Amino acid sequence: MLLELRDATKRYGDMVVIPKLSLSVEEGDFIGVIGPNGAGKSTMFGLISGSTRCDGGSVFLDGMDVTALDAAQRCRAGVGRTFQIPQPFEGMTAYENALVAATFGRSGNGSAAQALAVDAIERCGLAPVADKLAGTLTLLQRKRLELARAIATQPRLLLLDEVAGGLTDGEMQQLLQLIVTIHQSGVTILWIEHLVHALVSAADRLVVLASGAVICDGDPGSVMGDQTVRDTYLGSDIGEEVGHAAH
Repeated sequence: MLLELRDATKRYGDMVVIPKLSLSVEEGDFIGVIGPNGAGKSTMFGLISGSTRCDGGSVFLDGMDVTALDAAQRCRAGVGRTFQIPQPFEGMTAYENALVAATFGRSGNGSAAQALAVDAIERCGLAPVADKLAGTLTLLQRKRLELARAIATQPRLLLLDEVAGGLTDGEMQQLLQLIVTIHQSGVTILWIEHLVHALVSAADRLVVLASGAVICDGDPGSVMGDQTVRDTYLGSDIGEEVGHAAH
């Protein structure tokens, strides 16, 4: 088992955002994560990546308890993450952003990090803008740079947080093809996305969160047909996405 959350809990004061969440991820999985706003999806990613500390329960990576490790340590252990709003170093070039990620990821300094940065830039289609400042890139290029920085760390597990948000249909298709290629290279993927039809076209499993708990977990077809899932989304924007994906 590559990843296990065992009764992972997160609270803010008296508010329990994640109440004893358990989830297992096999190496090689491609899992889509959906849920209404406020379901705890990004908080779950924080618990997995180490940017958010558990108030209870445990996080295991490849059988090792990493609950006490911070985000940098988990990155070096093989957990990569993108953010819903791209967060590059805007005063650095695209290549320099990837190089920082490679250096502080699993490879360390030197030629190995440089090679990883170049490879990540090329794989993500950023070679033409490698020497441009990140702050001058388009939204799609910044989304691609989020991916480049994440894969430059050499992740075994890649957490994608709404990377398709704000993109046109054409841009989303380009990004989807890139993500599928990354998965085919051997990277396990957990992808939060409101564009459910994008997830259904690529993921082999869907996990549905509501109020910090898993309410459905299974193959995309079964999940999309689940009445509890449809009821949860009834009247929300994602309701149309669920209906579209189910047909």
